[in-house]
Amino acid sequence: MPAIAVAGATSWGVTLAHLLAQGGADVTLLARSADEAAAVAGDRGLARLPGLELPPTVTVAPIEAAPAAPDGIVVAVPAQAFRATARHPALSRDAPVLTAAKGIEHGSLLRMSEVLGECGWPSEAVSALSGPNLAREIVAGLPAASTVASVREAGAEVWQRALSTSRFRVYRSTDLVGVELAGALKNVVAIAAGVAAGLELGANSLAALTTRGLAEITRLAVAEGASAPTLLGLAGVGDLMATCYSPLSRNHRFGERLAAGDTPAQALDAAGGVVEGAATAPVALALAARHGLDLPIAEQVDAVIRGERSVTEALEALLSRDLRAEG
Repeated sequence: MPAIAVAGATSWGVTLAHLLAQGGADVTLLARSADEAAAVAGDRGLARLPGLELPPTVTVAPIEAAPAAPDGIVVAVPAQAFRATARHPALSRDAPVLTAAKGIEHGSLLRMSEVLGECGWPSEAVSALSGPNLAREIVAGLPAASTVASVREAGAEVWQRALSTSRFRVYRSTDLVGVELAGALKNVVAIAAGVAAGLELGANSLAALTTRGLAEITRLAVAEGASAPTLLGLAGVGDLMATCYSPLSRNHRFGERLAAGDTPAQALDAAGGVVEGAATAPVALALAARHGLDLPIAEQVDAVIRGERSVTEALEALLSRDLRAEG
């Protein structure tokens, strides 16, 4: 039975611990503190994941008590807290590591796999997971699929086998850049989609917004070295659809609350957790500036979050752009 450590008692971290245990792994779920570990262990789950009960093969412990020689490590914390967790000395650098975060680090503009590299893991030991994976649906046993990527196909295959169950199908890829950027950038578009849903702009509007959002994501990801077909797969259009259309998405809920008149701070509180798209929007624009790219949806989302424009003004700015060829 493989021994896997999951760093992060987040909704997604707990869900992945549950999936790994279903696949036959002996899992240690690592919390930020002894108090948090005791709370999760006592409840055998999280209140925001109703119906989930962690199996006996999942042990909950503070990160300081991480196993010394695990067969693999999953880091499942928000992007802006990722480095602080990844550099923890209790995590073995000799084990393959999987990032399950969907974001880009502020300041450095690094993807999470690159942060792991700076924290001591060799590139061939690093993989990333991304796809249309709403945690509450997965723990309810609803069918889902995802993609795991690594620079080496054999590295991706390790996690593909570890995470796949009868209800969770995992595909593999060697396009690490594409899988990571697709997962991070779609959150920005999902905020805009939530605004459109909140304003009741209709199915036509939402379809147009997500399609143009995919064009933005693809332009930037390809400029950063991704393969365009990756953006048409589970990590790209698949995750974009789930996050843009589902009220279970925190990014979508954040956008809806903005449309309802909440301030960005109020909308963050109402979303019920970390809204990765709010943190990713300015970073996406900084990455785009490297390549001289225009990201109109990300630009308007960022302006609304900064309080520089209302949602109505942002919508008008998008609709009044110069007419152009599609592409």
